[in-house]
Amino acid sequence: MRENFLVTSRDDMKRRGWDQLDFVYINGDAYVDHPGFAAALIGRVLESRGYRVGLISQPDWHSADAFKALGRPRLAALITAGNLDSMLNEKTAARKFRSRDSYSPGGETGHRPERATIVYANRMREAYKDVPIIIGGIEASLRRFAHYDYWSDKVRHSILLDSKADILSYGMGEHSIVEIADALAEGKSVAEMYDIRGICYVTGKPPISDKTVVCPSYEEVRADKAAFAKAFKMQYEEQDPFYGKTLIQPSENRFVVQTPPALPLSTEEMDAIYELPFQRRWHPDYDAAGGVPALQEVQFSLTSQRGCFGHCHFCAIASHQGRIIQHRSQESLVRETERMTKLPGFKGYIHDVGGPTANFRHVACQKQLTDGVCRNRHCIGSETCQNLNTSHDDYLQLLRKIRRVKGVKKVFVRSGLRYDYVLADGNKEFVKELCQYHVSGQLKVAPEHVVKHVTDLMGKADVNAFLTFKEWFDEANRELGKKQYLVPYFMSSHPGCTLKDAVALAEFLRDMHMQPEQVQDFIPTPGSLSTAMYYTGINPLTGQKVYVARRAEEKQMQRALMQYKNPANYDIVYKALCLAGRRDLIGYGPKCLIAPRRHQSQSGRPLGSGRHGRSPVRSGQRRKDLNRTRKFR
Repeated sequence: MRENFLVTSRDDMKRRGWDQLDFVYINGDAYVDHPGFAAALIGRVLESRGYRVGLISQPDWHSADAFKALGRPRLAALITAGNLDSMLNEKTAARKFRSRDSYSPGGETGHRPERATIVYANRMREAYKDVPIIIGGIEASLRRFAHYDYWSDKVRHSILLDSKADILSYGMGEHSIVEIADALAEGKSVAEMYDIRGICYVTGKPPISDKTVVCPSYEEVRADKAAFAKAFKMQYEEQDPFYGKTLIQPSENRFVVQTPPALPLSTEEMDAIYELPFQRRWHPDYDAAGGVPALQEVQFSLTSQRGCFGHCHFCAIASHQGRIIQHRSQESLVRETERMTKLPGFKGYIHDVGGPTANFRHVACQKQLTDGVCRNRHCIGSETCQNLNTSHDDYLQLLRKIRRVKGVKKVFVRSGLRYDYVLADGNKEFVKELCQYHVSGQLKVAPEHVVKHVTDLMGKADVNAFLTFKEWFDEANRELGKKQYLVPYFMSSHPGCTLKDAVALAEFLRDMHMQPEQVQDFIPTPGSLSTAMYYTGINPLTGQKVYVARRAEEKQMQRALMQYKNPANYDIVYKALCLAGRRDLIGYGPKCLIAPRRHQSQSGRPLGSGRHGRSPVRSGQRRKDLNRTRKFR
């Protein structure tokens, strides 16, 4: 069994007859040999090119000893924090420690350090001083420039400087990592690789020319929020593989340089990558711990494309994967499905077919493949571009082919579905077929908010699009004789959202008879436009000021308003309504969110703190006259 996985031990090396590896890959996640896990993907790509790769997953970072487990690599050390930023993986929006780490054996926490990329790189440098260090993955990619770090509440250096790495590979790194590997194999120095696309490096002599853009320095963006917003806009506008220029950011006496993004993968390249011999399971070393929980969501899912032209402002996917869609062929996906049906544990269910956005199967328009994306406008969001290719035909054909594969009982669509894109296509038949074959009782969608100026700042469609899609969805279910439900996701405390806006969302939920069980607090993760708004109070793209809820109590209020029916939220909702000047929503009428306060119980808790202000009544307990005559809805 072990021989089918990438090397993880000296014994594995001996079985293959290897005395030295070309690359030692330090991975902040447990090793799962699945294309949805970055270390496995990059490791398999390098292996397919003939390089000897070994993984050290979740090493003990308290000394350099664990980093020597596979010996000195011949070419370089590769380092990633894992599939998530290590700070986001560890802490919540309230900066509290999470109780579970889905990317660790058995979901156990504590297997990686904070700021894992920096810690791992410094330990690897301690272990082997002259070995080139290449950092990559989402943590490195989104922290490549001076950036706001929510968890320390300050602007930090580029992660390149703190990690002392030689090169940072940003974005989806298949092209850049192969070019780096080939250059190292040819005996080139790190400095001779500075023309590779999709990398960042540090130098004392920046390559300033008419093909470069110099951003405000680290010192400037740390001292001045307007300078931070300006730097972000410059970086944001150059993230295109066709017209993006080399970016330079001074930092003290050094310069962080970013080369233009790597070119998109072709369909043939993506097919070849996803057909590499992934085992689609965790490494056998984790069997005793019950495996790695993160695999459960993706083990029997299909990645059909990458990139996203939706560009929700709070999401970093566009910054990491790009706005140009890269897709696999239908034939490749069918072949993967056929292989999947033969895997242990497969019960006939494909859990998802999609990518960052399930129904974005092709580029937004053909112009993007030659000239890149539009610099000053988005394809879809608060407005829809008239040139957008909205056809769902290819996606429908793909789903039909997959569900016809022998051994497949059901094909679900669970990754993000952009309903405004469906509306732009005017395709009710897609909705009907989706409901008939690809929904398991519930379909998750993400309107995020209902107030237009908030959804505009989010880069999302307004609430009318959601309501129209709901009509289509309900109509399709009536025609099919099904009872399926939309599960909308909403977000609290996004920049631009005031307490009054949060109350408006609560009223919408009341009118729609929705009771969200899960509520997402906005988390300012590095690299996103919304995070730049959060830190600066400025929309970098327009220069306009943006309201930001910063106080913990206000964030709590906005979150609680979405779950106003929860008795535990009564006090904070009451305070929020008072502060928002909406006491009219406190009462017993059909439009009220909560009941008024009444006299205190012996414990000091307001008796009006239950649902709609009622005190819990045990079975058989007689109500007081006050309650006997009161009408509740």
